[in-house]
Amino acid sequence: MSENCNQSCGTCSENNCNERKEAQVDFREKPHDLSNIKKVIGIVSGKGGVGKSLVTSMLAILMNRRGYKTAILDADVTGPSIPKAFGIKEKATVNEFGLLPVKSKTGIEIMSTNLLLENETDPVVWRGPILSNTVKQFYTEVIWNDVDYMFVDMPPGTGDVPLTVFQSLNVDGIIIVTSPQELVSMIVSKAVKMAELMDIPIIGLIENMAYFKCPDCDKEYKIFGESHIEEISEAHNLKVLGKLPIDPQIAASVDAGMVELFAGDWLDHAGDILEKMEDKQ
Repeated sequence: MSENCNQSCGTCSENNCNERKEAQVDFREKPHDLSNIKKVIGIVSGKGGVGKSLVTSMLAILMNRRGYKTAILDADVTGPSIPKAFGIKEKATVNEFGLLPVKSKTGIEIMSTNLLLENETDPVVWRGPILSNTVKQFYTEVIWNDVDYMFVDMPPGTGDVPLTVFQSLNVDGIIIVTSPQELVSMIVSKAVKMAELMDIPIIGLIENMAYFKCPDCDKEYKIFGESHIEEISEAHNLKVLGKLPIDPQIAASVDAGMVELFAGDWLDHAGDILEKMEDKQ
């Protein structure tokens, strides 16, 4: 190493330096110039049907109730469900500066493919590269106004879109959603290992459909069997952030587009953890 080394290996002409460091390519995209996003939280699952979109919605609502400005980037491009849960019928608009997200009844900013389609039932039949580019555009071309927490509802699995989110968005951490079935333990491990491979911090685990509480006798029933979330958390040294029950009232509120009216303290611990996250430097 030269005495005058400035640690800029990418521009150094000293070819025989034993301490040369390979330049790392940064694929991260910059958000819109008018956007201000403090924290980006990915909500992921190894498989579909575990309630990832529900958890995304409830976390955004929870942090909004705590006085933070929240937003949801619906990265599940081919299966968007966020607008339906919030009862949003209007479409996203555009001005001379960029695309504007739609605000929910309580002020949560939302962007989803269903806010761009003429009919919400129109299928999105796109190949992987187009799906990935759409997610990037939701981050770079949408004007997100002073967002404290942006929650990214990701499609299940470890394919193109999750890879794009991990590489292109400035993700502060992810929350993995699981359910009690034995099979899910293996699937969750895949999601954990992908995050570790991409060097993305894992905030913790949330288990959905953990139990059903009988309204008549107050007894809890494990409809999908015994929980394995403690085993998973111990195996990967992760925190359990909360457990959601099977609650017909939650399902009814989502179906009616009134998820913002849900009542329950199941995710309060997750909210506490999110509040303690350090701001980006």
